[in-house]
Amino acid sequence: MPPPEGSQNVTDLKPFIDTGAYLTPHSDIVALMTLEHQTQMDNLIIRVGWETRIAMAQNAAMNKAFHEPEDQIRESTAHRVNAAVEELLSYMLFNGETVLTSPIKGTSGFAEQFEKLGPKDKKGRSLRDFDLKTRMFRYPCSFLVYSKAFDSMPQLAKNRLYRRMWEVLTGRDKSPQFAYLSPADRKAILEILLDTKKNLPDYWRAT
Repeated sequence: MPPPEGSQNVTDLKPFIDTGAYLTPHSDIVALMTLEHQTQMDNLIIRVGWETRIAMAQNAAMNKAFHEPEDQIRESTAHRVNAAVEELLSYMLFNGETVLTSPIKGTSGFAEQFEKLGPKDKKGRSLRDFDLKTRMFRYPCSFLVYSKAFDSMPQLAKNRLYRRMWEVLTGRDKSPQFAYLSPADRKAILEILLDTKKNLPDYWRAT
């Protein structure tokens, strides 16, 4: 069903609602796109945490039942965690992102303020830098890599995610799934993360 006439490209909500109770009367497409990305990323981070904690609880019960070492990670546990991590990785690297066919511009100043939040690498680049011409962000890796939610994921899941990110960004992963990432994109994201992301595994630094 097509959207109602006059409901597209709305920049001011005053004709539709009382905007007095809100911080701004604007309907900023860039802010809405960012919110949509953040919401889905948060959902996937929560899912990874949930899947990992449930899998680890079952892993512990199985190890106890079979009198095996407490810290042994069973194949079924690894498979369950890896599957959840892979979905998160795909989304955070913007796999399947809709290609923009024309430039997008916000109306409230959100984009400019958002980009200032950084952090920036030694070349002045940031994962918050927008593109808004053919894709949403200049460097296709989610800025939520810096979030408390990301850092709070169970260590087993985080270890796997860091390994997979490293494989993709260094070009060791040559699968069709990530073929959309150019060598320049991979290199830029890797360099930005090395400059701005704390507590990366040592093997990232040795790359």
